[in-house]
Amino acid sequence: MGKRHLEDAIKQIDHPIEVTYRCFELDPTAERDIKENMYEKLSQKYGMSIAQAKANTQNVVQMAKNAGLEFNMDTVVLTNTFDAHRLAMFAKTQGLMKEMTERLLRAYFTDSKHIGDHETLTKLAAEVGLDRGAVETMLASDEMADAVRADEQTAQQYRITGVPFFLINKKYALNGAQPTEAFVQALEKVIAEDEITVLNNQDGVTCDDDGCEIPKK
Repeated sequence: MGKRHLEDAIKQIDHPIEVTYRCFELDPTAERDIKENMYEKLSQKYGMSIAQAKANTQNVVQMAKNAGLEFNMDTVVLTNTFDAHRLAMFAKTQGLMKEMTERLLRAYFTDSKHIGDHETLTKLAAEVGLDRGAVETMLASDEMADAVRADEQTAQQYRITGVPFFLINKKYALNGAQPTEAFVQALEKVIAEDEITVLNNQDGVTCDDDGCEIPKK
């Protein structure tokens, strides 16, 4: 949701904005194959009933719907996401990280795909234009693992403990799936600060390739 709100905000800003995706695992200790569903996991983690877990999750589903997204939480396949992050970083080397990230998110939240499974990841990669053989080779190795870990270490340095988290110009941060208006305001603030402010309103001597122009009195 935060990603979609940011994208909507960028459409309202008349200024070039570069977005870089970073890796962050919510649960690095998670297993690849998890038997429990989303509600059972939430119930175990927070000590709530299954009914309460479903009610809380429904709020997220509605928020996603308001953002134009479809979250099918009843059928989400929980898994370890490290290999999915490795795939995203591999896609970055091919100039396709944005497309790969979008496909992985849709595969997880909407399509109920097992994004910890290598065959599933390979199919998703091929959909966005990555070479299937290269992806299979990468996933079978530990390639891109260092890149993922480097991003996670950077997150620790910035004391980032959850996602989504948005860092703008390494100076301003927005935490959580903020509404589109919050992103617009933040981006406009940063852009305004980056613009040159003329501190004087009087003419002075100016020079260019043709020489210097002395102001008339």
